[in-house]
Amino acid sequence: MSGEQRTILVVEDERNDVFFLEYAFQAAGINNPLQVVDDGQQAIDYLAGIGKFANRAQYPIPCLVVLDLKLPVKMGLDVLRWIRQQPALQALLVIVLTSSRDAYDIDEAYRLGARSYLVKPLSMGERLEVAKAIKHYWLGLNEFPRLGGCNRKE
Repeated sequence: MSGEQRTILVVEDERNDVFFLEYAFQAAGINNPLQVVDDGQQAIDYLAGIGKFANRAQYPIPCLVVLDLKLPVKMGLDVLRWIRQQPALQALLVIVLTSSRDAYDIDEAYRLGARSYLVKPLSMGERLEVAKAIKHYWLGLNEFPRLGGCNRKE
């Protein structure tokens, strides 16, 4: 499976942030399919493949999760904690992209297994740089763990 065919799950409740992230990804040449959920419980349901997310052909396991922390229903740290408790998802790559610069949030996100912690940029130029960095490092240079659907050779 080529890098551009891997699904990215975006967990973000602010529609404007989703719009700007999608725009930055497109401008950076990230052509991966994006799935977007807008609260922490939906993220868990998506990753668990339950409810409306049961169809794995339509809602495949992502190879990368871009996770906001300040979410309705369940907070991002709760989602991250849940992910790390699931044997099949423990190696899932999670990048935190949030507005919080709180030291507790940063420390806890890394303790719970976040692979990167980024503060949401304000300018479109900075958003584009974040998207380019994600494309170059996480989708380009990085080798993905063998999670269902994430193996490069599938």
